[in-house]
Amino acid sequence: MLWRFDHGEIDGIAPKVAVVLIGTNNIGANKAGDVVLGIAAVVDELRKKLPSTKVLLLGIFPRDEKPDTYNRKQVAEINGLVASSVGKKDGVTYLDLSSAFVQSDGTISSDVMRDFLHPTAKGYALWVQAMEPTLAKLMGDAARS
Repeated sequence: MLWRFDHGEIDGIAPKVAVVLIGTNNIGANKAGDVVLGIAAVVDELRKKLPSTKVLLLGIFPRDEKPDTYNRKQVAEINGLVASSVGKKDGVTYLDLSSAFVQSDGTISSDVMRDFLHPTAKGYALWVQAMEPTLAKLMGDAARS
């Protein structure tokens, strides 16, 4: 993503809000702290290149069917670290939507994420519904249902 920022991908634009969802592909290959540093680098560069753009930084979505897996624990650790650091920076609003995707027992239904990683149409609808009030506030609009 940083390479894209440095090679013109966001030149000449001035959105009110940029929604950022990154990090899941780094789980397993990188330590939690390194993933957080990568997320911080992307947010910092985005804020530098688009200083008037608000950033809606989403927590990494939960993955794996069951709540006690390595990946799920990594997601929770990274999200906690991001919430207490990058998510508190000026111009950044942090939003963890994990609860929108998990059932009361902590599992993820295949109706929401067929492969327990990528949202299905139902998962995307849950994502939009959970994100809309915060996004509307940042845009200066009324939330849509």
